[in-house]
Amino acid sequence: MPKTKTSSSAKKRFKVTAGGKVLRRRAPKSHNLTKKTSKRKRGFRKDEPVAAADVPAVRAMLGKRGQR
Repeated sequence: MPKTKTSSSAKKRFKVTAGGKVLRRRAPKSHNLTKKTSKRKRGFRKDEPVAAADVPAVRAMLGKRGQR
């Protein structure tokens, strides 16, 4: 059986921790930053866990990388 390929877009967007959690980047950190407070922008720096309903789909896209 052939190997499954990792989705190139998924490997750039998601990270799997040593404990197995799947993390993603927060959304509103790319533009219109002047109107957002510093406190708000600091909060966007942290990665956030992927919603439980989406984890199986993300792991499938990550292939072998998603099994850590």
